[in-house]
Amino acid sequence: YFVLKWDFSMVSPEGDGEAIRRSLYDYLNIRIKTFSDYYRAKLSDPIRIDPDNAISSFLSLLNAVQKTGHFLYLLIDEYDNFANELMVKHRTTESRYQAILSGEGCMKALFKSVKAAASGLGLRRVFITGVSPVAMSDLTSAYNVAENIYFLPQFNALCGFREDEIAEMTAIIIRECHLPPSQADDTMEMMRTYYNGYRFSRRTEERVYNPTLALYFLKAFHRDCHYPEEILDSNLAMDRSKMQYIAQMDKGRELIFDALTEEEPVQVRRLADRFGVEDMLHAPKDTDFVASLLYYFGILTLGGMTPFGELTLTIPNLVIRKLYAESIREMLLPGGEEEDMAKQAVQILYRHGDIKPLCDFVEQKYFKVFSNRDYRWSNELVVKTAFLTLLFD
Repeated sequence: YFVLKWDFSMVSPEGDGEAIRRSLYDYLNIRIKTFSDYYRAKLSDPIRIDPDNAISSFLSLLNAVQKTGHFLYLLIDEYDNFANELMVKHRTTESRYQAILSGEGCMKALFKSVKAAASGLGLRRVFITGVSPVAMSDLTSAYNVAENIYFLPQFNALCGFREDEIAEMTAIIIRECHLPPSQADDTMEMMRTYYNGYRFSRRTEERVYNPTLALYFLKAFHRDCHYPEEILDSNLAMDRSKMQYIAQMDKGRELIFDALTEEEPVQVRRLADRFGVEDMLHAPKDTDFVASLLYYFGILTLGGMTPFGELTLTIPNLVIRKLYAESIREMLLPGGEEEDMAKQAVQILYRHGDIKPLCDFVEQKYFKVFSNRDYRWSNELVVKTAFLTLLFD
């Protein structure tokens, strides 16, 4: 195959629909020019770059590839970049999103050309990745030939590390750092607690490690021969903003609180696999919808099945549980002064065993910011959530 790769995170989502179209086309033309330079010796015909119409450039590329007798493999990453921006900035970007994905918007036109290219124009394979299925739903009419593979058991470990892979890397670091062999077991237990737990198919029991978090830990461990001081990678800051977005939805805040306290497992009839931005912004949000978003963001993962065939979703590991606790604390204590008061009360408890300052803080500061709706959930749940978010560190 000839291989062409597009990464839509490189396309700026700023400006109006025309500005985004210009940014998208400029990026595509750069990638097509890079493709042309890389494969120049194998292409008999030159690829014509149209500065005003990247779709025309793409068709020229296909024509050049066809004449070689080979086929094109197209890789598209971050296809949902625009939808992710919308989730963070909410309604202020809705009109821009609609301009590029609805009607004859530039993204829809592009995916129509990709679909047409697979019908005898030399495009043999397309592999598309993203965070959630949001944008794909909005692109359905333009690209209705995609097959979702992310629930299939054979792909469960495609984007994560297996237990044996982590164990092998850990053993190498232990040996090169001249650490006692017994530390390998301790390291594996720590990584299992903090970074393992992701499961993406109901037809497998295997759980995989988050690669970003695992590599963050292993790189620091290999470099310094001791564990990193911070277990949570700063790359998860974006996950916190997505959780804050979900907390604004109906059922969102309640579900986040329930997941942290684990009073009852989060249960859904099925995970939503197609929903558009219109659904996210305007449609009623039930538990299944909100839980599906948390699943796709990696903040919940598959747990098991109930006797009635419902899916249970759980927090995958301790790092993500810490993310829940910190996010809830930020929702309830947005000010820096209250945060400092909470830390002082917690330190008094840890150092002197005196819980009264912490109880006073919870009563005077925390309970005031809970809405009446929060109290209706469960008074015990409110109390447990308050202490979990303050003591989780």
